[in-house]
Amino acid sequence: MPSFVLIGHDVSESAELRKRYRPAHLEGIEGLEAAGRIHFAGPMLDAEGQPLGSIILFEARDLEDARGIAARDPYVCEGVFERHEVREVRQVLPRT
Repeated sequence: MPSFVLIGHDVSESAELRKRYRPAHLEGIEGLEAAGRIHFAGPMLDAEGQPLGSIILFEARDLEDARGIAARDPYVCEGVFERHEVREVRQVLPRT
């Protein structure tokens, strides 16, 4: 199954929104993790160690499926992210 990356860039002052939607956000990601489809998920941090966005590296059937997964993420649909993108990626290293 191909791999995709969701890169989300937070709105300014996203701390309260992140707190509010984090449980639902994690629930969706944990569903993918349980299915063995998550390679990495976590926040991007600013110089002070505060979240300013997120990266999720996951497997999906195709780009349409990956975009659908992203569109259902509460951080996307509830406005935590100012903008986001979903791209197919190919692993080069480490070699599998």
